Amino acid sequence: MPEGGDALICRCRDTALRWGRGVRRTAGAMIGQPDYDAYVAHAQTTHPDQPPLDKVAFFRLHEQRRFGGAGGFKCC
Repeated sequence: MPEGGDALICRCRDTALRWGRGVRRTAGAMIGQPDYDAYVAHAQTTHPDQPPLDKVAFFRLHEQRRFGGAGGFKCC
């Protein structure tokens, strides 16, 4: 039985969103900015006693790491 129009639209939307997230993640990795959501998931799993950095602090620390700022950033 062929899929209805709504189901096909939903599948296309979900595929486009998944590809968009992949493109964003890849572009971020190319410029030295890892995925913030992946970082938060990692931090909550490996360091549940510490709050994760907010987006601004996360961005600044990775910017320092990429461009040689003092200290750098290393999670584990």
